Amino acid sequence: MCGSALAAIDPALVGKAEQGDVDAQIQLGLMHYKGDGVAQDGAEAVKWWRKAAEQGNALAQCKLGWMYYNGEVVAEDRVEAAKWFRKAAEQGNALAQHMLGLMHYKGEGIAKDRVEAVKWFRKAAEQGNADAQFMLGLIYYKGEGVAKDLVEAHAWWEVAEAAGNGDARKNLKSAEKVMLRAQIAEATKLARERSEKFRKND
Repeated sequence: MCGSALAAIDPALVGKAEQGDVDAQIQLGLMHYKGDGVAQDGAEAVKWWRKAAEQGNALAQCKLGWMYYNGEVVAEDRVEAAKWFRKAAEQGNALAQHMLGLMHYKGEGIAKDRVEAVKWFRKAAEQGNADAQFMLGLIYYKGEGVAKDLVEAHAWWEVAEAAGNGDARKNLKSAEKVMLRAQIAEATKLARERSEKFRKND
């Protein structure tokens, strides 16, 4: 194929991106990543997302973190992934907060630190991230970085299930085998309150 990969893209969009317009850079990155109106080109996507990320855009920082975490287009580098996830997480990006929590939980690319993991999972969970809600349930169930609390575990798994996490139901059933009816009722009440609060925050 002859010519530039940018040939099929609106030249005005390219011009904006080249002049430092963050939204245009993110859009170009997405177009190249998905092959939307242009040949799919992951390296080109990373190039534009990096430009936006270096200007402090949280979405681009999260996308860059994801690419490094999964070794997609770029070489897998968990240290680099953690760096970009942290930048995005500190700006409130829920997916980045969840991923940073996960990396602290597992000790991937950063120090294993369950207390720090709880902090980031909670921030993401309170923004409605179902995977972070699931992980908070697991942490409370096991008592990792927090005191073991079956009511909290059950409540977070209920919230996670309602938000679409497919693994939460199995864990709820396991927890209920060792819980009193009063504890389950308390957890359900907590879960309803949290789900309502998160809906209002959307």
